[in-house]
Amino acid sequence: MKRYSIIASGRVQGVGFRAYVQEIAYGMDIHGWVRNLPDGTVEIEAEGDDEMVMKFITTIRNSNRTYIQVQAIDTRSIPCTGDQDFIIRRFQNL
Repeated sequence: MKRYSIIASGRVQGVGFRAYVQEIAYGMDIHGWVRNLPDGTVEIEAEGDDEMVMKFITTIRNSNRTYIQVQAIDTRSIPCTGDQDFIIRRFQNL
């Protein structure tokens, strides 16, 4: 099991990106959460099988749909928490 903190930048707010990320996570059995940040980026924490988490990150990195335009992804490994679902969190003021 691996868990990553992921920051996605580009056109990722107001375009359905969080719901899209959640859909991908469910399809890959990835657990964690996704939320918008005040600077226009989206933060994701993703946990699951090593290979599937890397596939999840690659899929997000290549997410260029009609309105979604991911320009950059920053990742860092963090400790696993044992999340059992993948949720969309409310906007986070930092």
